[in-house]
Amino acid sequence: MALDTGVTCWLLVSAILVMLMTPGVGFFYGGLVRKKNFISMIALSFVVLSLVSVQWILFGYSLAFGHDIGGVIGNLEYIGLNGVSADAGTGTYPPLIFMMFQLFFASVTIAIVTSAVAERIRLSSFIVFVLVWLTVVYCPVAHWVWGGGWASQFGLIDFAGGTVVEICSGFSALALALVIGKRAGFGEYSLEPHNIPIALLGAALLWFGWFGFNAGSALAVNSSAAIAFVTTNTAAAAGALAWMFASWYHGKPSSLGMVSGAIAGMVAITPAAGFVSPLIAILIGAVAGLLCYSMMLLRIKKMCDESLDAWAIHGMGGLWGTIATGIFAAAALCGFSGLIEGNIHQFTANVVGAFVTMIYAFVMTFVIGIIIDRTMGLRVTEDEEYVGLDICQHGERA
Repeated sequence: MALDTGVTCWLLVSAILVMLMTPGVGFFYGGLVRKKNFISMIALSFVVLSLVSVQWILFGYSLAFGHDIGGVIGNLEYIGLNGVSADAGTGTYPPLIFMMFQLFFASVTIAIVTSAVAERIRLSSFIVFVLVWLTVVYCPVAHWVWGGGWASQFGLIDFAGGTVVEICSGFSALALALVIGKRAGFGEYSLEPHNIPIALLGAALLWFGWFGFNAGSALAVNSSAAIAFVTTNTAAAAGALAWMFASWYHGKPSSLGMVSGAIAGMVAITPAAGFVSPLIAILIGAVAGLLCYSMMLLRIKKMCDESLDAWAIHGMGGLWGTIATGIFAAAALCGFSGLIEGNIHQFTANVVGAFVTMIYAFVMTFVIGIIIDRTMGLRVTEDEEYVGLDICQHGERA
């Protein structure tokens, strides 16, 4: 097919926006930790971006998007980007650009998982974890949903990554947090964020990048992209307000709570972005804000040090959003009908896909974490944790 320059340009811009989300995660998380670990958290995001950029080209893209093997994984036909053309493909845009677009999705997914290991991860062990996790967890799940695997064959619909990115990262973070253990002093003294304005800046970068994340997933300049663009912003706003009012009821409406709610709203709308109306996006975003706030309180009550709430926001928000997609998908907008329009199978497919992804990501991450912990050791020494990772891992001060 002939190259469509408009679509190609939009995918290039969308890929750039999604790329910005990885350092955005770094700044968001960096502002939430103590000053002595600030550089470490941002550096982890850049390490992730670099590792994914190589792994994806060598074999990751092929495992995710190569021809299906048993509904589980792709073959290695695209190893080293063999056969991934820079000329127009079946979608009127170069497959090479689609490859980069998906590379940045993989990057931001594993960046979210760094929430679980904030202020205590050994860099060398983290590098090994990233490479194994991408290969064993992310690539198979991406193939299940977007590469022609069993989930898509069963009927799961996921517009931009409610399962692949959000559930996968959130429940992986929970598993890894359980393996690595609590930070020294957790529950004994305050571990307050050192720089909330930096965290707000990171959240702003995420909000900005999410337009490419969701609207770009239409892979075209069409009505689906327009709907996704609007629903993304709408759900973010609804989530921000819901979290703000919920926290206000319990005390004071913090700025950090507002942006956490916005992220929760965008997480939840991600699988539904091009499938529902802006009015439904308000509902999905508002429920996400309240649900994720409640899950954060539950995590704190249970004394679980999944430090920066990837599970509460991304895991539970993604779970709700994927199920909501199966409920509210509107045939008039996207050709897919949900439970509310009488399509029980669509609801079932999304529920099954969501829970299988949740269990697989949690179990596999737990196993990977245990193996690395028992061979290399996941966390730094007690003295290094006391000094801070900026000095002991990078030899730098913020």
